[in-house]
Amino acid sequence: MAIRTGLLLLTAVLGIATVCLAQHALRPEFQVASVKLDPPLQPGERYSANLGTARNGTVTLSNATLSDCIKFAYELSSDSQIFGPDWIKSREVRFDIVGKTDPRTDRDELLLMLQSLLADRLKLEVHEERRPLQFYALVQDPRGTKIATSNPDQNSSVATINSRGRIVNSRLLMSGLATLLSRFEREIVIDMTGLERPFDVRLEWDADNVTGPSLFTALQEQLGLKLESRKGPMDVLVVDYAERTPDEN
Repeated sequence: MAIRTGLLLLTAVLGIATVCLAQHALRPEFQVASVKLDPPLQPGERYSANLGTARNGTVTLSNATLSDCIKFAYELSSDSQIFGPDWIKSREVRFDIVGKTDPRTDRDELLLMLQSLLADRLKLEVHEERRPLQFYALVQDPRGTKIATSNPDQNSSVATINSRGRIVNSRLLMSGLATLLSRFEREIVIDMTGLERPFDVRLEWDADNVTGPSLFTALQEQLGLKLESRKGPMDVLVVDYAERTPDEN
């Protein structure tokens, strides 16, 4: 009986291993990729980061914490949705990442390739859970919105200027606005406006709350939108394992 049980366990383990190997083999990967650990910040050194771009077959992140990388790769709204060891959110451990492949590759596949790269070079292992979290709901002001409908002939753009928050985009979906606000506030922002078409968004606020309007005031006065604090079950990622030093490029 013991021998039979052992054989059954071995068969199950081998089966799981085979599935894992098959999944690994099927994961899309970059043609060329680099993951580098940044040197420690020096006293007084200014910190700036690229928290993720994916276009024309290229993914780039710079000065990004592992939490930043995970957030971008798995399309999460905020660091609050990522749980794991403290160092993954520390600016003392930052990475520069570049991955390149066919320029025709769409964004979804590029992000899958980034997930593969993090697993390969940093041995990242994660699992999903659902936990109650605080978040901001982006909703319409009861008095009505003030956003202009998008002109399909206009080019879109997104910009930030120093200490002032600024979002300018002529063809922005509300889900995209929620994502940008999440980056600025480093909090979870969920689009609950019910507005599905793209809009011409012009939003400016004082991120330091010194001389200009706060983000909350600017949203209401300039766009006719509101951020409401709520709590509810949210999808999160739990980091089971990761290494600080990437494998050789």
